[in-house]
Amino acid sequence: MTLVDTPPVAAPARRRGTQPRRRAAGLAGWLFAGGYTVLLLAFGVFPTCYAFYLAFTNDAGQFTGINQFTKVARDYRFGPAFSHVLLYLVLWLVTLVVLTVLAAVVLRSRVRPGLSALLRFLYYIPGALAGVASVLVWLFMLDPDVSPVSWLLRAIGLDSFAAVLAPGDLPVIFMLIAFWTGAGGWMVVMYGALNNIPDEVLEAAKMDGAGPWRSAWHIQIPMIRQWIAYMTILAFAGGTQLFVEPQLLQTASLGRISPTWSPNQLAYVYAFQQGDFNGAAAISVFLLALGLLCAGLLVWRSNMFTIEEK
Repeated sequence: MTLVDTPPVAAPARRRGTQPRRRAAGLAGWLFAGGYTVLLLAFGVFPTCYAFYLAFTNDAGQFTGINQFTKVARDYRFGPAFSHVLLYLVLWLVTLVVLTVLAAVVLRSRVRPGLSALLRFLYYIPGALAGVASVLVWLFMLDPDVSPVSWLLRAIGLDSFAAVLAPGDLPVIFMLIAFWTGAGGWMVVMYGALNNIPDEVLEAAKMDGAGPWRSAWHIQIPMIRQWIAYMTILAFAGGTQLFVEPQLLQTASLGRISPTWSPNQLAYVYAFQQGDFNGAAAISVFLLALGLLCAGLLVWRSNMFTIEEK
């Protein structure tokens, strides 16, 4: 028996035009990334650097160390403003995480696909409204004289707009506004994250005797923990920037709400009423440091950027 030598197979000829197409695709990628980079530098990096410069200097541009930070921290309005927004953040984040994840799990596993799609669309509609428009809607909803749910407001003892805007109730009001406008979009995101879980995993859990809620608690939610951390980080960052809602309610209530209720409002007062842009920049740096600290903690605890080996 003899072995017949087979001639080597020639490599396929490179198609003409492949290199130009690759170069065009690479150029398109650079153009897309370049546009984003320009906007990021113009409206993100440069303003942040300028805020740091202002926070560590005075009106004459002289370096003052941490004097601007100590000045704003000693302001009698600084502590209440940050305590207000921290209480609001606790209410907002707990409500957002619990209800959006719960709704996504129910829509994914307990509702028919057609009805689930309709509900997700309805949940998302309020998020299509701009922030100012959503607050104006809530101004009507919270006024017992014109609200369509005035009977409910009066049933819980809120007979006037002033009673609704009691200082102790403001964190709850702002949490409701934020949840109404932002939760629907995050429900869609969490629903998409749940769709990435292989059906084989859920079927195996079902065969092992896990019911819907046990499967959700021990399998589905742990497998989307990185998405939950991502949602929490962005919601926290947005929550610290609370400005439009208290500012509009302060105007509509004819001054019943403090004009420095939130840190962003206090920074606005420093910059545009007192002409102290350095102090306003120091407040913004405080907010940035708080956001980075909490984001880093969430990323570390959730292993957000850990690549799981398959």
